[in-house]
Amino acid sequence: ASVGLGAALVLYAILGLAKAGFTTPARREALMSPLVGVATGLVTGATGVFVIPAVPYLQSLRLEKEDLIQALGLSFTVSTAALAIGLFRTGALASPSAQLVGSVAALVPALAGMFAGQALRQKMSVETFRKVFFAGLLALGVYLVGELVF
Repeated sequence: ASVGLGAALVLYAILGLAKAGFTTPARREALMSPLVGVATGLVTGATGVFVIPAVPYLQSLRLEKEDLIQALGLSFTVSTAALAIGLFRTGALASPSAQLVGSVAALVPALAGMFAGQALRQKMSVETFRKVFFAGLLALGVYLVGELVF
């Protein structure tokens, strides 16, 4: 599943860097949003990664830069919470108290990165932001494919 997800990310990133995207008309948003949510949940359950299809879909809505970041943050937060609940219910998080220490410790660099990214994002043009966004997705996709290939 990870190779398929990685390949999908690589393809999507290449299309995005080439500016060959798609647009979801506003009249279809009410129908598409729940379907994309279910599909993202299925992919997350299979892979633990909640980028596909949520990120391409949110980007297809042609949101402003800050609105896209907010929508992505909300999507990732809800997906992370749902994944944690699912892992806990299946016993994959058998000792939450022991794992809590590591999770809390990981918050420090995560929050530092978030604040640094926010400062950088506000200085970037929309075009530079788009390129960095797709480069990040490309790197994640290559990593996922490379992890199983090498």
